[in-house]
Amino acid sequence: MRAEYKERGDPVTAADQASNHLLFAMLPRHDEGWLSEETVDDSNRLGQRRVWVVDPLDGTKEFLSGLPEWCVSIGLIEDGRAVAGGISNPATGEIFVGSLETGITVHDSLKRPRTLKTREQPLVLASRSETKRGEWEWLTNAPFEVRPMGSVAYKLALVAAGLADATWTFTPKHEWDVAAGVALVEASGGSVRTLEGRPLAFNRPVPRLDGLVAFSARACAESSSLFEGWLCRRHFPQAGKADPAVLG
Repeated sequence: MRAEYKERGDPVTAADQASNHLLFAMLPRHDEGWLSEETVDDSNRLGQRRVWVVDPLDGTKEFLSGLPEWCVSIGLIEDGRAVAGGISNPATGEIFVGSLETGITVHDSLKRPRTLKTREQPLVLASRSETKRGEWEWLTNAPFEVRPMGSVAYKLALVAAGLADATWTFTPKHEWDVAAGVALVEASGGSVRTLEGRPLAFNRPVPRLDGLVAFSARACAESSSLFEGWLCRRHFPQAGKADPAVLG
């Protein structure tokens, strides 16, 4: 499929635009706002309690490359909080749906076995582009597996489903990149915070986040201190000589 390129160099395809058109026709009611990567932002959303925050195709580079690491991401915001989300990866047949009220449900049309019990090490999902730029080299000797993957929304969905233990990024992200995934992680009993440790707020005038850290429910209960020790090392390099397990 052919792609055009936006001013900042990101690719956009007819699939992005068709998905955006369909979702806009289906989702927002007259009293609900809309924020999408493929729609010119309308400041009227700031006056709405409920706002749909959508990435019609997150992971366009992977989509164009034929990698099954892209998805459609739909988040619902109420009073600045991500309360519900749906993420679909058509390439893998996975659909992740959930809300703070109902929890999370995962549908897998390929019916592949999924388990955490056989994994020898905790799994952290890394940004494929950040990894290529060398931004994850500081974790070379970490006591957990680091796996590069496209689409931050898909990574958050996998953390929410308990199929990975954590993901984080120090690169700024737009709200449409993460709104659905944040809702799903929190719906599953996991945790998502800013790099400063605060809850994420959505539907802001500038819909951009400096970064985030997400833990699955299992990681919160069993091993978040392990990850947090290494995150502390990232923020405070002078602590690198200490045992990272202590830093948590």
